[in-house]
Amino acid sequence: MKLLSEVEPKAKVTIKSIEGGKEVERQLDDLGVKVGVELEVLSQTPAHEHRGAISLKTDQREVILGQGMAEKIYLEKEGALVSLLELEKGDSGVVKALRGGKEFKTWVTGLGIDEGVAVKFLEHAPDDTLIFEIEGKTARMGEGLASRILVEHEGTTIQANYLKEGEKAKIARITNEVSARKKLEDMGIREGSEITLTAKEEVSPHPVRGKYTRARIGEEVVTIGHGLAQKVWVE
Repeated sequence: MKLLSEVEPKAKVTIKSIEGGKEVERQLDDLGVKVGVELEVLSQTPAHEHRGAISLKTDQREVILGQGMAEKIYLEKEGALVSLLELEKGDSGVVKALRGGKEFKTWVTGLGIDEGVAVKFLEHAPDDTLIFEIEGKTARMGEGLASRILVEHEGTTIQANYLKEGEKAKIARITNEVSARKKLEDMGIREGSEITLTAKEEVSPHPVRGKYTRARIGEEVVTIGHGLAQKVWVE
């Protein structure tokens, strides 16, 4: 057996096992990747430098998405279906498919991202640490995790990372992604609580250049991030 990330293009393989526990299995299952499935590896595609979350623009608003969400949103580019995270700064396209589960789709459509919606890749979000105060306690997190918190502020619902220093809001909703939700709840983040952005600390970027595995499962083409592809054993 070998890791999916090591399979050469044009090879057809069958998934034999998946490491990393239930959360990894759930993320891959959202893409149709599970034990027993046969897939054809189309390419091992180098990715642009990653520095965390990315900033996007739709017709109605700007949003920030972490890498895990961005790689499940597919657009058409030069005749091929590619994940949002494969775009470069300034690229744009129309969303063709959302390859996540029901909870994922509910979350991103709530941000205004849905099939048929035009989006533009603005830039990598600042590599900052955001410091919040919730009910007298301090919580520190990056832009990607903060983007999983929706708050009510001045009559509208926004992602917590769009608060300005000193602004207070009420937590309306947090993501149902198991790992992210647990991290937030461990910090005392609860729906209905008041949250204040007290400061932002700039962090020197640490870009990591990785790659994606693009594969065909039946008639569907999926893009699997390098970290996930390293947890899939095939034969």
